[in-house]
Amino acid sequence: MWTTASAARTRAAHSIFRMSRRQAVSATADHAEERTNPASRLGFEPGQVVQEIGYDDDVDQDLREGIESIIGADLVDEDYDDVADGVVLWFRDEDGDLTDALVDAIGLLEDGGVIWLLTPKTGRDGYIEPSDINDAAQTAGLSQTKSIVVAKDWAGTRLATPKR
Repeated sequence: MWTTASAARTRAAHSIFRMSRRQAVSATADHAEERTNPASRLGFEPGQVVQEIGYDDDVDQDLREGIESIIGADLVDEDYDDVADGVVLWFRDEDGDLTDALVDAIGLLEDGGVIWLLTPKTGRDGYIEPSDINDAAQTAGLSQTKSIVVAKDWAGTRLATPKR
């Protein structure tokens, strides 16, 4: 097989093109983290205090452990008597009044803190209509900023407190 300078340049150009295409579709570290720890999508950071409300035997343990892994500490429970940087509120339709639960959660937050309202996904026991979540959030004075699937059976709605 003989090689000309032109053929060598062509092979080099094709090689560079293939490498650039491979890099364009490779996963970033952030995407890899999201696949291995879905809690990374919630935006919690190391050192934050996150209070958990509404814990029951149906919560997603992997998500809980993922949050604890990120913040570097255990989630604090409903008896915690100081303000928290964030609240994870597991809530099901049969848990009572959502607006009341949100108002109670606001009182537990540091200024600028967020509430992640975790509700059963569509078709699961305890499902809550998105319009009911929106109404309760607005009544409680919260802004709905994001909705995502956080676990196999749970959806998450990020609720922000008003800026003071």
